[in-house]
Amino acid sequence: MFTPVRSRIRTAALALSAITALALGATATTGAAAAPAPAKQGPTSVAYVEVNNNSMLNVGKYTLANGGGNVFDIAVIFAANINYNTGTKAATLYFNENVQRVLDNAATQIRPLQQKGIKVVLSVLGNHQGAGFANFPSQQAASTFAKQLSNTVAKYGLDGIDFDDEYADYGNNGTSQPNASSFVYLVSALRANMPDKIISLYNIGPAASRLSYGGVDVSSKFDYAWNPYYGTWQVPGIALPKSKLSPAAVEISGTSQSRAADLARRTVGEGYGVYLTYNLDGADRSADVSAFTRELYGSDAHYTP
Repeated sequence: MFTPVRSRIRTAALALSAITALALGATATTGAAAAPAPAKQGPTSVAYVEVNNNSMLNVGKYTLANGGGNVFDIAVIFAANINYNTGTKAATLYFNENVQRVLDNAATQIRPLQQKGIKVVLSVLGNHQGAGFANFPSQQAASTFAKQLSNTVAKYGLDGIDFDDEYADYGNNGTSQPNASSFVYLVSALRANMPDKIISLYNIGPAASRLSYGGVDVSSKFDYAWNPYYGTWQVPGIALPKSKLSPAAVEISGTSQSRAADLARRTVGEGYGVYLTYNLDGADRSADVSAFTRELYGSDAHYTP
C-alpha cells in the first residue's frame, strides 16, 4: 500500500497575511557566500519540510559519512498557498503564520542552509478557494501572479518556486474550471522574471497535464519534476531529461527502509538524476536516510543535532 499524495497538517483559522503588496524589485541579501560543499557524486536529493510542524534547519543536519557532503541538495518550504480574493476576484499569494515565520527569519532559517550549499525553494499549493495555477481568466492575471512569486523569491532571497496543483477546488467562489492556457502563461512569465532560479513541478493536478498551449511548450522551463506518490515509482510525464526527473518518491519514516533503498537503487540503475523525499522532521532519521544514501552515494548518512 502506498500513501496517495502527502498528508496535510494544517493550522486552522490563521490570520490572513496575503502578500499582494510586495514591493516591486525588493531584494534580500543572502549573507556570506556559500562555502563549497564537499564533492558528492550521484543524484540530486530533495527534502520537503512541513513547516507547520518542523524546522527547515533539519535539512542541513545530514551529511554523508564518506566525504562529508550534504545529503540533501534542495530544501522545500512546504507550503505557501494560492488563495482567491473574492473582492478583487484575483488569485493572491498567501503565507500562513508558520511559513511567514520562516520567511521573516530567513537569516536564521534559510541562510544557514544556503551557506552549506543547499538550495531553498518555496512550494505553492491550492487552498480550497477555487484559485489554482490552471484557471487564470487571462494572460495578464497569470503574469500578475507570477510577479507575486518572483517578488517573493527576490524579497526573501530564495532559490526558486515549486508548483503543487492540489486542493485548489476549482469552481469554488465562482471561479472557472481549468483551462489550457493558464499554466503555460504562468510558467512562461515566471521563467522570464527569474531566469536563473529553480522552477520545479510536483507532477499532479490539472496544471501538470496542461504544459502546452498555442505552440508553446513550457516543459523545458522547469528545472525538475517529481513523482507525487510516496512509496512508488512513477516517471513524471514531462519532456525533461532523466537528470531532472525523480520517478522515486519516499516519505521519510513513512516509507519502509527496504522500499526506500529499492527506489534509490532503481534511480541509479535507470539513470535518473533526482530522488524526492517528504516530511523530514526533527528526530534523528539517520537510519531511514542511510537506507537510500547507501544506494545513491555509497555512504551512510550522519546526523548532527
